[in-house]
Amino acid sequence: MKLSVNLNKIALLRNSRGGDNPSPEKAARTCIAAGAAGLTLHWREDNRHTLASDVRRLREVAAELGAEFNLEGDLRRELVDLALELRVTQLTLVPVTPGEITSDHGWSLPADLDQLAPVIATAKAVGVRTSIFVDAVPEAMAAAAATGTSRVEIYTEPYAAAFSTDRRDVELTRLRDTARAAVAAGLGVNAGHDLNLANLPTLARAVPEVDEVSIGHALVADALYLGLDETVRRYVRATRGEEAGVAAVTRDP
Repeated sequence: MKLSVNLNKIALLRNSRGGDNPSPEKAARTCIAAGAAGLTLHWREDNRHTLASDVRRLREVAAELGAEFNLEGDLRRELVDLALELRVTQLTLVPVTPGEITSDHGWSLPADLDQLAPVIATAKAVGVRTSIFVDAVPEAMAAAAATGTSRVEIYTEPYAAAFSTDRRDVELTRLRDTARAAVAAGLGVNAGHDLNLANLPTLARAVPEVDEVSIGHALVADALYLGLDETVRRYVRATRGEEAGVAAVTRDP
């Protein structure tokens, strides 16, 4: 399981004051030096955190450092065109509901297949790996494969929300079964949303089919307590299934 660090919250903090501090580029270099395999940016249409200029610069940084670069976003033309122009390592297509604070659901499959398939085909034609954001529904993985995507990213918030409750095993089993169904359908498996130092080791041990996790909010929050370098090192250990210690912000009550 590889760790891709989502740097949106670094950009959000920078935007709140203007200027270039904190620097997404400096954060990116720190993350890769500490063992992260890749960088993720989710470029939203309202530019509330990541900007197009961030996408361009961090794509360059990732290439320089030999890291993967994952661009997340919806199907709008400007985002897809930029992904194709920059030949990002991975384009992760995520449905967006107007006014949402953060992503909270996957694509509706097979209903959204006709929207997704042409974009995925265009990306694949220029060598860009694609992933689509999906709910943990094993029965939907055949429809996901029919879009032509290379991977799915399983939405993990239900698992994270249930982690300290008696529903944890139910949600973990749903994730595991979805990952196995995806692999059976010929897909690679990513995962993300609300993963942290408390719940990530369990996921890593129980669902080894996951190729990559993308983590932003919890990781940046932990970095306020632990420092960015130390935090990334702990998350890398957690992706191996190791209990890596928990910062105050992610400790169970």
